[in-house]
Formats: sequence, C-alpha cells, structure tokens
Amino acid sequence: MPNKKRLLVTGSTFPRWEGDTEPRFVLDMASALTEYYDVTVLVPAAPNAKTEEIMEGVKVKRYHYFPIHSLETLCYPGAIVPRIKEKKVRALLIPFLFISLWFHLLKECKNVDVIHAHWLIPQGIVQSFVKKPYIVTGHGGDVTSLNSGVIKALKRRCLLKAKKVTVVSDYLKSRVQEIADISDIDVISMGCQVSHFGPQFRVENKFSQFDKKVVLFVGRLAEKKGVQYLIDAMQGVEAKLVIVGKGPMRDELEAQAKSLNIDVDFMGAKTHEELKEIYASADVFVAPSVKSKDGDIEGLGLVNLEAMSSGLVVIGSRSGGIVEIVEDGVTGLLVDEKNPQQIRDAIERVLSDAELANTLRTNALEFVKQYDYPVLARRYHECLEMCLQENASSIDLKEG
Repeated sequence: MPNKKRLLVTGSTFPRWEGDTEPRFVLDMASALTEYYDVTVLVPAAPNAKTEEIMEGVKVKRYHYFPIHSLETLCYPGAIVPRIKEKKVRALLIPFLFISLWFHLLKECKNVDVIHAHWLIPQGIVQSFVKKPYIVTGHGGDVTSLNSGVIKALKRRCLLKAKKVTVVSDYLKSRVQEIADISDIDVISMGCQVSHFGPQFRVENKFSQFDKKVVLFVGRLAEKKGVQYLIDAMQGVEAKLVIVGKGPMRDELEAQAKSLNIDVDFMGAKTHEELKEIYASADVFVAPSVKSKDGDIEGLGLVNLEAMSSGLVVIGSRSGGIVEIVEDGVTGLLVDEKNPQQIRDAIERVLSDAELANTLRTNALEFVKQYDYPVLARRYHECLEMCLQENASSIDLKEG
C-alpha cells in the first residue's frame, strides 16, 4: 500500500526480545496492522532490551523512564499492578513512567497520523494530555480496578477524549460505561495467530505422562487466575496436571500440590514457539479464573483461543470475558468460580466421553477462526480510519 499513514501503538506489555516469554498480543496486532499502516510501537524500556529494533515488520522504540536503567523493573516481567504487589517500592517508579511516556509521546506524535493506546492506565491517560487523534483499548484490570478518586477521573478523561473506545469483551464494555457515559464502544478482542497453533504439533508423551491424559493450565500464577482451585480439583482425577507460567503464587501452589499428592509438573514460563507444542500435546485446557480481592477480573483470556486453535477441549470459569469465548456445551464447558468440584466433574466428563470431546474440539476449531489477527486487524483498521476521518473533518470545520 503506497503512502501508508503512520500509526503509533503504545503499550506497557510487550516482548523484550525475540523469543521472550512476555505476552505478545500487542506485537501480533501491530504486525497485522502493517498491511495498512507504517507502524511504530512505543513501550517502556527493560534491562537488556534494545532501545530500538524491528520486530515482525514493526519499528519498536523502548523509552527509558529512570536514570538508573537497571532499576526499570516496573513493567516486566508480568504487568505493572502485579509488579507493584510483588514489591511495593516499585510504585515510586510510576511518576517517572508517566512523565517519560508523556515526553516521548510529544516527540513521536510529530511524526505520526494516529495513535492506538493499549490500556487506559498509563497509556490512555497520558495520551489524553497530548493533542493527537487516538483510539484507546481496555484490556481488563485497567478498566475493572482503581476506580475511585483522581484515577477514575483521569480514566474518564481518557475515554471521553478518545476518538474511539474499544474493549476486548462485552463484560468490559459494561464496566467502561460505569466510568464514563459512552455508548459508542466497539468490542474487538485481541486474538490468536491461528496458523501458529494446531493439533499437528502434538508430541506423544511430551510430559512423560505415558498412558495418562494431560490437563493443562497456561498463565500467570497469580490470584486472578484461580490455579489453586484447579489443583484442588485434580484430587482423584487420573490425569497429569501441567502448569505453564510464573508468578508470585508459585511457591504456594507447589506446596499445595505436594500436600495433596497431585501428579503435577510446574514448567515455568515458555516462549510462543514452545507453547504451540505444549498446547497440542495436552488433552484438556482449564482456565479457572476468578475475581480477585481488588476487583481485577479476566478481560478475555487469550490462552483459551490458543488452546482451541491447538485442538484442546477448553474448560473455563464463568468469569469476566471467558464466557464470550467458551459457550457451555458448544465450544467448551463452563464452571462456576472457585468451585473445584465442578472443575473436577468437567474434566472427568471430557476425559470419559470421547464423542463430547470431539464435538467441542471441532466446534472450537471453527469458532476460533474469527479471532485470527488478520480478521481483527481489519476491524481495528476501520476504527482507525474513522478516527482519522473525524479528525480531518474537525480540522476542516475549524479552518472554515
């Protein structure tokens, strides 16, 4: 496409280098949007990460936000809120991050036509103080938590000043409308590289499970993910549990599994490339997410899409946006939050009923196609073009 418009994408969760285990959905969406735009991504710096590089056709710029670069640990690994929970002293880095992001946005905005800000905090809030047309996308905790006082007022400002607001689930749409009186909100999720995953990547006996079936969990080992309820549910189930991910609850979860004598393998964090084999080599995927004490809840649960693309039967809790992916008895099975008995029953039902498992698997493989990144990128392209057209019209009116 000749003379492409220039798009700046901002976020705070992004791969630090090739093969990183950090979530890559912002990179995947940015890469898909290169069909329409000249795309630059602006994200926080991290120790040992390059300041500038090209990743999958996207120009990546990482801004430093603290004089001692080795202490730039607010955003990775994981996300800002969990990082602060892990070490409260990291909260002192927040004003530095906001100020540095604002400074670098002022600089980058001179060279771009439109901006896509991922997360209301901090990207959306800071963007609202920079004069450039933007859309903002809410992903989960940025919408559902910190909804009081000054922060809520700043989030409202960010939403009202955006040319377009998008969220990754219907659940988050309703929560955004509690913050600001906005009716025009598009639900466009992040997605899945459908072609990257698939049953063809299965490796028999990958987990040394031999004749046992494998129940898989992939995600951060934190309260919101509800892994402790899955471990409880595995009591008496003739299957091996494989847990992929890292987080503040790992020691606690390992102790729990040991005390219950569960056959479990904690694999730690894995790369995007490693995951395609791990997913395909399991039999059942469980996402037992819950609402955390601070109100944080699953925005969508992209791992469910990856599991579906890999040919797994998905069992998810009725939490946040998971219910928009997992339709009970159609694309998977749903259970109530914090209910090990229901999780156990669902696992055993899938493992004992091959016909049901095949039906759910087939339906899910078809369903997930609508979440492929090229499909979603077309929808974001429409939003961005609307944003550009509205901005051009407003300029014409002012000049007229």
